[in-house]
Amino acid sequence: MQRRSITIIGGGFSGSMLVVQLARLSGDLPYDCDVHLVEPRPVPGPGLAYTARRPEYLLNVRSQFLSAFPDQPDHFQNWLRLTSPEICQQEFCSRQSYGRYLQQLVSQVLEWPSLNGFRFTWHNQAAQSVQVHPTSQVATVQLQDGTRVPSEYVVLALGNFPPSPPASRNTDYLHHANYHGNPWAQGALRNIGTHDTVLLIGTGLTAIDVLLGLRTDGHQGVVTAVSGHGRWPAAHKFQEAAYPDFYADELRGADTVLAVLHIIRRHIRAAEAQGINWRTVLDAIRPHLGSIWAAWPQLEQARFLRHLAGIWSVLRHRSPPQNAATVQEMMRTGQLQQEIGRVKDIVPMTNNLRVTIQKGQEPPRQLMARHVITCTGPLLDYSRIQEPVVGSLRESGHLQPDTLHLGIRTDAHGALLDARGQASAVLFTLGPSRRPDFFESTAVPELREQAVALATELGKRLRAPAVGA
Repeated sequence: MQRRSITIIGGGFSGSMLVVQLARLSGDLPYDCDVHLVEPRPVPGPGLAYTARRPEYLLNVRSQFLSAFPDQPDHFQNWLRLTSPEICQQEFCSRQSYGRYLQQLVSQVLEWPSLNGFRFTWHNQAAQSVQVHPTSQVATVQLQDGTRVPSEYVVLALGNFPPSPPASRNTDYLHHANYHGNPWAQGALRNIGTHDTVLLIGTGLTAIDVLLGLRTDGHQGVVTAVSGHGRWPAAHKFQEAAYPDFYADELRGADTVLAVLHIIRRHIRAAEAQGINWRTVLDAIRPHLGSIWAAWPQLEQARFLRHLAGIWSVLRHRSPPQNAATVQEMMRTGQLQQEIGRVKDIVPMTNNLRVTIQKGQEPPRQLMARHVITCTGPLLDYSRIQEPVVGSLRESGHLQPDTLHLGIRTDAHGALLDARGQASAVLFTLGPSRRPDFFESTAVPELREQAVALATELGKRLRAPAVGA
């Protein structure tokens, strides 16, 4: 029997869940298939988000919503009960424990051939390039050690990339030992002394994780958080009352940001009159956020990004209550201070870094700190990402960054579009790279659905005769 081939580049959550879903496809496929998972980290599964061995880093979603399988909503909770029932605090588990869960799921697939004829191989190294055959029907993935992997389908599951440098005028600071451009890098914060001053650029969920890590390590120095808006993520607040889904009746097809905003505000007022929190209203329409985004023309999408994306992130991506309480306590004691403004320049001194910030048209101000940590979120603009695989596909015209700088242009199935807008028969992607289509493309509930959909689509294509067969 002729074997087929799929190569998945990236073994974080998205890539690993695609592996797991491919293993679950029904067994009536006419071909066996080799699936190559390319992941340079020590283990596939956890990825960057769930690798850190810091029990104080909590997931910002309750455990009941984090099953890897949409059709088995209790799967993660059942795993917790069997393995580590004491880990969760107020229903929020550590990222570390979730990483173990994902690692176990993908390890089970890698260790045993699947009943449907899929055979999985993990390549513990990075991919260097992807060359698409002139027929555009097959590709070759070249690995770091020179191995070439022929592939009928190549899936980019690259996850998130480190933040872009916050200041570009003078880049000498990038090489300073006390500048931390990627707080998730292994050992990134180990050289911070107990009484060192620290400046955080950003006040989102990453900044909160850094604060919690510093606090757990016994840090006592002053921490200054700088952001353009000065807002921290809203805290989760749960109540038994539900709010009805109003998407189909009122939001479907609403093609302007203002129209959607008016409808949601009206429902928030109605909910408050019933004693229902605004969070419940937003949660009621969460399954439809991708459809709402897709209904907007690009002009409206750009308007949302300019005016509302910041506040939306604060309201939508919430923090566990205990984390929000820690932030408030640190502000109350004065250990955490806040500055509003945009970073304009960073100049390395002997041991410190001088940061220039500016708020609107006000005169610039200078802040001094021993350490500066960028917590501004991942780089999304694929025209600037220098990853070798991204660069090779971009240069060959097979990968097109979107015009809003959110990710990669794709069709409805996640197939990459070329410069002519033609969908590739070989190249696919899932995860944060699909933000142009969904905007919300980073959280577990959305990514697991993408993994199911792409596995199903690849299964359909595998049922067709192989090229040259």
